[in-house]
Amino acid sequence: MKFCPDCGAPVELRMPPDDNRERHICTVCTTIHYQNPKMIVGAIPEWEDGRILLCRRAIEPRHGLWTLPAGFMENGETTPEAAARETLEEANAQVQIGDLYSMYNIPYINQVYLLFRARLLNLDFSPGVESLEVALFTEAEIPWDELAFRAVSLTLQDYYADRKAGGYKFHLGDLTPPLRNPPT
Repeated sequence: MKFCPDCGAPVELRMPPDDNRERHICTVCTTIHYQNPKMIVGAIPEWEDGRILLCRRAIEPRHGLWTLPAGFMENGETTPEAAARETLEEANAQVQIGDLYSMYNIPYINQVYLLFRARLLNLDFSPGVESLEVALFTEAEIPWDELAFRAVSLTLQDYYADRKAGGYKFHLGDLTPPLRNPPT
């Protein structure tokens, strides 16, 4: 941030009194501009036979890779509403949103990933503008090496493990930056 959205004056990064973090503070009107993590909200759309609906991304980041339908939460909506909206936008699919299933904190990119269990209401789905294609997958058919995001991969691994165990539980995790040059 370089300029105050309230008055247009330059901002500077400094710690306000009684705070513990540097913030962007306007040099003229002294407004403190807080920047908070982005919420990524989505669904695990399951069909009656246990298959999961995935979307192949038509946008960056990770163009061409597969993911669960998810995206940035909008102001004025609840997290279940965001999950249903993202599923409709990315897969033209209608779902009934169930319980929150996983939450991944990704502090190194200032995001929190929330994924809900969801029941796919019908088989009338098609790619939205952000998807190249959409398809239902069994566990054996999931393109594991072509999944776009670690939070999605971990969620699907937990989902299938819970399914085999006969009950679903909430999963919480913190993701660290990926290794740039992993050891061989």
